[in-house]
Amino acid sequence: MKTVDSIHSNKTKFKTNSCLRVLFVSHAYVVGVNQGKLQAIAEIDGIEVGLLAPNNWKALEWNRRLELETPYSKIQIYSAPVLFAGRGGAHIYAPWRVWQVLNDFQPDIVQVEEEVFSMCAFELAIWTRITGKQLVVFGWENMDRNLPRFRRWVRQFVLNSASAIIAGNHGGADLLRHWGYTRKIAIMPQMGVDTNLFAPQLSQGDRQEFHIGFLGRFVAGKGIDILFTAVSQLRQRGFNCRVILCGSGTSEADLRQEAEKQQIADLVIWEKAVRHEAAPIAIAQFDVLVLPSRTTPTWKEQFGHVLIEAMAMGVPVIGSSSGEIPHAIGRSDLIFPEEDADRLAAILERLICDSNWRQEVKNYCLNRVQQHYSHERIAARSLQLWQTLREWGVRNREWEEIVDN
Repeated sequence: MKTVDSIHSNKTKFKTNSCLRVLFVSHAYVVGVNQGKLQAIAEIDGIEVGLLAPNNWKALEWNRRLELETPYSKIQIYSAPVLFAGRGGAHIYAPWRVWQVLNDFQPDIVQVEEEVFSMCAFELAIWTRITGKQLVVFGWENMDRNLPRFRRWVRQFVLNSASAIIAGNHGGADLLRHWGYTRKIAIMPQMGVDTNLFAPQLSQGDRQEFHIGFLGRFVAGKGIDILFTAVSQLRQRGFNCRVILCGSGTSEADLRQEAEKQQIADLVIWEKAVRHEAAPIAIAQFDVLVLPSRTTPTWKEQFGHVLIEAMAMGVPVIGSSSGEIPHAIGRSDLIFPEEDADRLAAILERLICDSNWRQEVKNYCLNRVQQHYSHERIAARSLQLWQTLREWGVRNREWEEIVDN
C-alpha cells in the first residue's frame, strides 16, 4: 500500500502512518464463515483488522445461542457480552469494554456494520467522537420506516458522526440522501463470496429433468408461490422439470397447499434449511436458481446473497424486480417483473431450450462475481474507501509542504 500520494498538481503532499488499522463492530461476524471478507482485508499489506463481536448472541429464529467463532488467525478478535442479545437494532456493548478495545487496538477507522438507527451504531458514534476516530457505518435498510422520535434522533446523530456510509443496495443509498446525508456513500454488499467454497462443480451430465432451485426462507415475501405458477405453465407445455426448495419458514404449510392447488406437488422436493458451509452442496443440484421475491409494505429485497453464491458456482440465476435484485444480477434478460409468473416461465423455458444461451449465462455469472462480489473484490473496494477517508483526515491534520529543489 502506498504511504505517500500526490494530492494536488502543485505537489503538496502529506504523510501517513505505515499501517492502517480498521476495527469492525458487528454481530454478523459471530459466525466464522462470515469473516471471510475480514480475512481478505487482513491479508492486504499494511492493513490490520480488529473485530468486536458479541460472545452471547442469540439466533432468535432458531432459539439458540451462538458462540463467537475464530477461524482466522490474522483478525484480532475482541469479544464482549451485549445487552438485548439477538435484537439487531437494540443491542449495546458494555461501555467500559468498548473503551478497552479502542484503547488496545488503536484503530484509525471504526466500521460499524449495523443500521444507522441502531443503538450499537449510536454507541460507537459517541465513542468515535470522544476518541477522534473516523466512523464508517454499513446498513441494509432500503425502506423509509416510521421510526419513533428517539430512533429518528439516534439516526441523525449517527449520520452527523459518520465520515462515510456503505449502503448495501441502491435503494439504501437513495434513502440516505433523502435523510439528508451529504458525505461519502459507497454501495456494496456487507460481504462477498468465498470463491473457494462456492466454486464451479463438475458437470452432472445430461439430466432428464431440469432442476429449478430456491434456497432461503419460506415466507410470503420470497414469492415461492409465483415460482409454482411458472412451473405449472412449464408442465402444461410439456417440459420435464423439478423444483428443489431448500429452507424453512412460516409459510411452508401454505406453500404445500399451493403446490397441490397448482397440481405440481409431485414436482417439488422439500429439503430442510442448510448451514452456510453446506450451501454449495445444495446449490450444486440446481440447473438454475430463482429468487422470485415480492415487495411488501414492510420489506423489499435488500440484496439476495444467495444469488452471488450461485453465480460463483456458475449456476444461472433468475430474479424478480424487487429491491436490489436487478442490480445484483446485472442483466435485464434474467429479470422478470414482480408477480409476473408468465415472464418467469418464459425465461425458464429459454434456459431449458437454448443450451448456448445457458452456457453464456453461466460464463457471465462467473465473471460478474470475480469482477464485483468475491471477498477479495469487496476488500479492495473497502480499502479504496478507507484510503479516501484517511487522505481527507490527513489533509485536515498533517499538511506538509514539499518544496522542489
